Formats: sequence, C-alpha cells, structure tokens
Amino acid sequence: MTSIQAPVAVLQTGHVALNVSDLERSQPFYEQVFGLQEQRRGADPDKKWVFLGRGKQTIVTLFQQSSGEFRTDAPGLHHLSFQAESVEQVSAAERTVRSLGAPIFHDGLVAHMEGAGSGGLFFADPDGIRLEIFAPTGLEGSPAPSGQEPTCGFF
Repeated sequence: MTSIQAPVAVLQTGHVALNVSDLERSQPFYEQVFGLQEQRRGADPDKKWVFLGRGKQTIVTLFQQSSGEFRTDAPGLHHLSFQAESVEQVSAAERTVRSLGAPIFHDGLVAHMEGAGSGGLFFADPDGIRLEIFAPTGLEGSPAPSGQEPTCGFF
C-alpha cells in the first residue's frame, strides 16, 4: 500500500447534518437519546433547522427539508455511530430508545463481530435513519449477529 501525503494532517469529524421530515418530532428524539441541547434555531419558518450539541460543541444539525423515510437502498449515509464511555451508558441509552418506541435492530446490545469486546445498540430515528451507540469494551461474549462480518454493516 502506498503512503499518501494528506493535505490536512489531522482530521476529526465536526458535526453531522441530517435531513429530517419533521423537526418538532426529531429534535426531542435526539435530545433525549443523546443528551443534546438546542444551541441555535433558524428563525425563518420556511427554512427550519436546529443546531444540537453539548456546551459549545455542535454535534448534530437537523434540517427539515425532506419527506418520506430514510432509504437504505440508495447511495449515501449507511448509519451514524456515536461512542459512549461504557457499556452501562449504552444500556441506559437503550432504555431511552425503547421508551421512545424507536425500532431496535438485533434485539438489543450486541458485539461488533464475533469475539469482539466492542459493540452496542443499533436503532433508527423517527425518519428511519440508522443509528448506533457503542462502547469500546464490555460486550465480550455477547452475541454477534453477523459472525465475523461487522454487525454495524448488516442492519
């Protein structure tokens, strides 16, 4: 493999912007599941958007400019993944996701692949956008629905 000189030495994901069909439905979902807070909201009623984050860090921006549901059969986003500090935090998020009635894939917490200690919860938001909350350890010995293939790739 050839080494490539990158134009940017260090890359870090900034925020993620998602199209949603109903901002008033999606905003509370992201706030409750991820503990995000509204930072700024658009004032124009024809251009609905909100920045959600923690402190001064924007994590997710929601734009109400789509209709229908997320399509898993089209090119684009496969899923959005967030890392938690512990499997206990992922379990707490699972309780919130279940209380909101969101679809959960794999029926709960699972390992990323057979023999992995990392893993998490795979679920969908109100528009069907696939989401993951995972912990880097703590799921040793847990089921891996896709065997040696990445669990996050097949839901």
